[in-house]
Amino acid sequence: MAKKKSFVKKSERKISKALSKSVAKKEKEGPKEIAARIKEVARGIVKDIESGRNPRFKTKQRGRGNVLFDEKLGIIKLGDKDTTRTFLNIAHARKFLQTMLVMSKTYEYLTNNKTASIREVYYELKHTIGNTKENTFEDQRESDACIVDLEHSIDTIREKLNVHANPKGTLYGDITLVDRQHHNDTFNCLKLGRGGWSIMSRIEPHEIEIKKVNAKYVLVIETSAMYERLVEEDFARKNKAILVGTGGQAARGTRRLIHRLHFEHKLPVYVFTDGDPYGWYIYSVIKQGSMALAAHSRLLACPEAKYIGMTLEDVEDYGLQNVTEKMKPGDIKRAKELLAYEWFKNKPWQKELKKALQLKIRIEQQALANKSLEFVAKEYLPKKIKNREFLP
Repeated sequence: MAKKKSFVKKSERKISKALSKSVAKKEKEGPKEIAARIKEVARGIVKDIESGRNPRFKTKQRGRGNVLFDEKLGIIKLGDKDTTRTFLNIAHARKFLQTMLVMSKTYEYLTNNKTASIREVYYELKHTIGNTKENTFEDQRESDACIVDLEHSIDTIREKLNVHANPKGTLYGDITLVDRQHHNDTFNCLKLGRGGWSIMSRIEPHEIEIKKVNAKYVLVIETSAMYERLVEEDFARKNKAILVGTGGQAARGTRRLIHRLHFEHKLPVYVFTDGDPYGWYIYSVIKQGSMALAAHSRLLACPEAKYIGMTLEDVEDYGLQNVTEKMKPGDIKRAKELLAYEWFKNKPWQKELKKALQLKIRIEQQALANKSLEFVAKEYLPKKIKNREFLP
């Protein structure tokens, strides 16, 4: 089998200095800094009231109209369009009140070293306003939206507000962590059994310290079955790799951990997904960020991440024609969407996506078991990494 050309350009091997500086600055922000920013917003609102002005709260506009792709930094970003909410506008009053409640509660969490799930925030703040039949919140979506508005208003992520969602993701490999929030517990993820460590939703440096990493790279794996296969084959130990299982689309905490491993410990990030438009999009979210969280790409994205497979070329190279699946209408629709995204408009990805639309097939990670159970760990991944057979 001929050695393939690597699509990794020299320019892609060096992350932008501007992004690195921005990341370093944001990483250092702890509860005190975030609480101070909330207090500053509150002071501005109090000043409006004392001056007889209509109290106002400013945040960023969300939606695709304010999302852009920064080619220099290699990330999806939120634009500069703002939106202002005022208390004396009948259309804004309810949302304004809800936002103030969320601000007050998150400030309380930060100053008292408490954390809460987004579900807990909703229930803590839900009540009927005195002498009325009006509830502060009718649905968790309302409180969730206020948390997002606050994130954008003070330029942070909800995890730094001491707020989190349900965790998802698993870590395995020779990496030592210190849980600063739980008696400074110190543990090595290679010694926690085959299950590894369940990645927390909140993975900030002041909470989880990455004390030591003995690895050459991070391998991000889409499916739980493939993650378990690689653990069973002792891939992490034999190849000095850190394995991160996402179980589908990577959760925020998992993306944050991958980001920290890359920036703090200079580890290359390789992403291994199913060979289909949904797997490829999972890769792009880890690499460039997502439109939904465009404001937070600096703390979540890894612009230098590389895609290691599966690809449609693998189908031919490894004789997997008999174990492919037909693309469904949703796959076809997704592939056409990816073709139009700026971050997929490079020659290798355009070729891959057009080939998928032409052949209308997809290939799962587990299809490599058609060769043998050990094939993915002994041949497929080591060969691709050694020869740098990546998509950018």
